[in-house]
Amino acid sequence: MEEEKKTVRAVERALDVLLCFASGHEWGLTEIAVKVGLHKSTIHRLLATLEDRGFVTRDPSTEKYRLGLSVLELSANLSRSDDPSVVLLPEMERLRDELSETVSLYVRDRSERVRIQAVQSTQAIRRVATVGARLPLSVGASSKVLLAFADPGVRDAVLSDPAWPAQLDREIFVKQLDDILAAGYATSFEEREPGAAAVSAPIFNRSGKLVAALSVSGPSNRLTPERMHEFAPAIIESAHRMGTILG
Repeated sequence: MEEEKKTVRAVERALDVLLCFASGHEWGLTEIAVKVGLHKSTIHRLLATLEDRGFVTRDPSTEKYRLGLSVLELSANLSRSDDPSVVLLPEMERLRDELSETVSLYVRDRSERVRIQAVQSTQAIRRVATVGARLPLSVGASSKVLLAFADPGVRDAVLSDPAWPAQLDREIFVKQLDDILAAGYATSFEEREPGAAAVSAPIFNRSGKLVAALSVSGPSNRLTPERMHEFAPAIIESAHRMGTILG
């Protein structure tokens, strides 16, 4: 039993190392050790195994690591015909062309949201959205959409998570979620980061299940609160069309 725990722990640590590369950066051994919170000797062994299997590769000139080709082999299998990030892309591009702002698609993963697809604005000054980015569910228009329209049990589980920000007033936050539920969409203005704004609507599949949040984001000096409310009907309609595509 103890040996099994050690094996599982090693897998967890290896996955933590791989998740360091979600930002797309290259990392040195020491940097990874600090980020993951493990001794350098442990990180060295994990990296050696991952490198041997092709999941990371090391630049001999900088001694830094980046993702290897094995990750691409795995990710290629994500592009299935029922994958929302694939089948909804044309509609996302259509919405981007209509509103001229960055369009993103988010799904909930426990107490976080993950951007699974993005179509960048063509404007010179724009908000660049990175696919794969993980963000907290406590702030942002898409976060609140994913909670407001989730099943009550899911909402309660997320709000009861020990990792939920203690400084966030639960009663006020739940009232915001109820207001979003009534409005059908959510907005955020410089809530998560200065100079950025977003408006988001839920995507339900044909069975009525919440599957994702559709978001339009941009610079706050262009995407003003008034402008976001003007955009809301188009985003809601686009989210509805997306839902009819999904089984």
